Amino acid sequence: MESQLWESIMRLAPFSPDFVSVTYGAGGSTRKPTLATIERILSETDLTPAAHLTCVNASREEVDAVAREFWQAGVRHFIALRGDSPDGVGSTYRSHADGYVNASELVAGLKAFADFEITVSAYPEKHPESPDFMTDIDMLKRKVDNGATRAITQFFFDNDSYERYVERVRRAGIYIPIVPGILPVHNFAQVAKFAGLCGASIPDWLATRFEGLEKDPQTRSLVAAAVAADQVMDLVERGVQDFHFYTMNRAHLVYAICHLLGLRAPMGNGSVTSIAAA
Repeated sequence: MESQLWESIMRLAPFSPDFVSVTYGAGGSTRKPTLATIERILSETDLTPAAHLTCVNASREEVDAVAREFWQAGVRHFIALRGDSPDGVGSTYRSHADGYVNASELVAGLKAFADFEITVSAYPEKHPESPDFMTDIDMLKRKVDNGATRAITQFFFDNDSYERYVERVRRAGIYIPIVPGILPVHNFAQVAKFAGLCGASIPDWLATRFEGLEKDPQTRSLVAAAVAADQVMDLVERGVQDFHFYTMNRAHLVYAICHLLGLRAPMGNGSVTSIAAA
């Protein structure tokens, strides 16, 4: 897995993304390998790493210790997330008795320690635990008020829902960039299952695109690249200029999408804002 991760990073590095995000396991379960990956990115590439950080199963003291450790390693950008329940996505979340309750508190804690650049999450179809959009957007505003400077959305496939969400956010007085999160469909069944847990809808047309390709990974990859490229090009026509790609450690699809969009390594005529490394 580490080899696959590093191959993905090096494959996409020539596009010079603004940053490469590195995920962090629930409760710090991947703390050491996450830090090792970040240190290698800093020492062996010109890329800027952004470290995920969550509140799950950790006290404030433990989270703050991670922040100090990552700062000493050279990290200046965190993607601050509350995180999902350790019992799995969709399970009831319970915060640590002495921990940060949510991402808003986590952002405030990080900013109190140092002037980190902080990216947070946003949900075009609202977070599955939010009772309504007003509550959901209020949480985003609290994160921004505490120091968040960018939001990356949960993946989505309906560009209209993203556009409506951005309009709601702007009306609420939130003006940070809302970067669309693009997920190439590596495995439709897995994506559909995860979408159901995290509140992202799957349009009928998308299911039709992948129908009958369960045992044909080569064709499935071609379709996935075309679908994601179409989605991005439509967003470009709507005025969006920056994108975050969820690679799931499969660089070939994102590379193909960038190529379809007219980007050429090492020089390009567009912007790949960020790439999720793991």
